[in-house]
Amino acid sequence: MSFVSFEQAGHASYGVWVSEDTWLQVPQAFQAQYPDLKAVIAADKLDELAALTRQAGQSVQASQATLLPVVPNPGKIFCVGLNYKSHVAETKRADSAYPSIFTRFADSLSAHNAPMPRPNETQRFDFEGELAVIIGKGGRHITQAHAMAHIAGYACFNDGTARDWQRHTHQWIPGKNFPLTGPLGPFMATTQEIPDVNQLMLETRLNGEVMQHASLADLIFTLPVIIEYISGFTPLSPGDVIATGTPGGVGDRREPPVYMTAGDVVEIEITGLGTLRNRIVQAASQE
Repeated sequence: MSFVSFEQAGHASYGVWVSEDTWLQVPQAFQAQYPDLKAVIAADKLDELAALTRQAGQSVQASQATLLPVVPNPGKIFCVGLNYKSHVAETKRADSAYPSIFTRFADSLSAHNAPMPRPNETQRFDFEGELAVIIGKGGRHITQAHAMAHIAGYACFNDGTARDWQRHTHQWIPGKNFPLTGPLGPFMATTQEIPDVNQLMLETRLNGEVMQHASLADLIFTLPVIIEYISGFTPLSPGDVIATGTPGGVGDRREPPVYMTAGDVVEIEITGLGTLRNRIVQAASQE
């Protein structure tokens, strides 16, 4: 089963993904108890949500509502850098013994089909197609042996990056946190729907041209390793998001470089997780 968060008539809600054009809205009584998808995940009620919504959920057309990031309000967002051999090779960096971790803020997230603002402060706005993990069961010092049981589901993610700001210093956070530059969605598929992430293929397209194509089996640090490492220094909580890294083919490392500009359409497609699509727009001057 796959789940979405959306806004309708100024009211935030959530429910079940049926298709690109149709979603089922959670019954009102259930949402009164669990106000958002993160609360459902925390209460371990995804199966109940699915059953109730299929039985009594109201059909919502995409023309009537606007998708939100599949988890609009994660407590923590972690991103893993340099986690594919192909990307490490194109950056000409040495291998690392540990995952490279940086953070994003919740207000940097965006949704499927939402305009993706190209920051005015950069001339080097790049794409990074990634698999995002949504934590279901929180914890600290989670072992690799138990890590997969802590995952609620998966979604596509685009780690939109202002490359010049990323490289102002050795800290990457400034280039990764411009508002609305990290689309997450279109939906979250549960681990029951995706029993083996190693079978998934990731593809990034810019204006229809394939820029990145890789197997999730090519991750250097696997999901259990990442979860064990992150939970070793901070507690993970339900609804937290981990973006697991991007493969080779990013625009910044091409000859000549390829950056996103207003009017471009970028798509991130992962097997079983749909296609995350966004049109690039120039950010408003106040953003």
